[in-house]
Amino acid sequence: MNIKNSILSTAKKTFTLESAAISNLATLLNDDFASAVELIYQSKGRVIITGIGKSAIIANKIVATLNSTGTPAVFMHAADAIHGDLGLILQDDVVICISKSGNTPEIKVLVPLIKNAKNKMIAITGNVTSFLGQQADYVLNAYVEQEACPNNLAPTTSTTAQLVMGDALAVCLLELRGFSSTDFAKYHPGGALGKRLYMRVSDLSSMNQKPQVELDTNVKQVIVEISEKMLGVTAVVENGNIVGIITDGDLRRMLSKSDAFIHLTAKDIMSSNPKRIDENAMAVDAKDLMENNEISQLLVEHEGKYAGVVHIHDLIKEGII
Repeated sequence: MNIKNSILSTAKKTFTLESAAISNLATLLNDDFASAVELIYQSKGRVIITGIGKSAIIANKIVATLNSTGTPAVFMHAADAIHGDLGLILQDDVVICISKSGNTPEIKVLVPLIKNAKNKMIAITGNVTSFLGQQADYVLNAYVEQEACPNNLAPTTSTTAQLVMGDALAVCLLELRGFSSTDFAKYHPGGALGKRLYMRVSDLSSMNQKPQVELDTNVKQVIVEISEKMLGVTAVVENGNIVGIITDGDLRRMLSKSDAFIHLTAKDIMSSNPKRIDENAMAVDAKDLMENNEISQLLVEHEGKYAGVVHIHDLIKEGII
């Protein structure tokens, strides 16, 4: 077997092992999972998530997912906790401890301290009979038969299982809270995902110039208008209403059909009934309309009147495409 085939074979084996382990998690779910979700949902405090080593990295990711979906969460490294960071935990906080073995020295020191403070504790562990599993109020079984590592040592499958368990917690809490796309946008205002949920057509079109001509505008002025406004298009307007559109493509087709075009006007070369969108529509709706009709610009309306142009480049610039 050549080296490329060997690499691909190892990758496929990793996918197979980890996907099988994730599928098996569904068979390990019990009432403790539902009770843990209800505990977090009803808590007046935050979720403190702790772990050590690779489990600490997974804890950080789960914290980020919970925070972005409406459940306040804080990461606390297990080693730092027993050297001062235990003060992060407040009276009403729920603590989640993540550990594959459930028997690491740091966990054995930390868990009694959490218990003494009377905070409820949830374990995510691959060993439900471990010290952590025995001490936790609720145990989420993240058992895996083997790591993807050929030596069965490096945390691979086990950390994937921990991550998926955290995702399941977050999604269940999201649904209980009725967390909507509007809420998601509120927590992600600066990212492309958030922009897809809150950015409106007017946010884009208002930054562009507003090319327009009338029905009897001569071709020379049409060309000037399209060139000056730099959007590759102009609306044809009558009494403020959109009656047509002229694009760069319309001009090229005109030139290919006739050598004598100086006498032509906008109404001779325009396309009638162009695609348009209201300025209050979501920018993502403009994206869908452009993609579905294979066009690069949309004319924008405000209360039925011409209001401007939104270009596909605007959507690309904002990360919506």
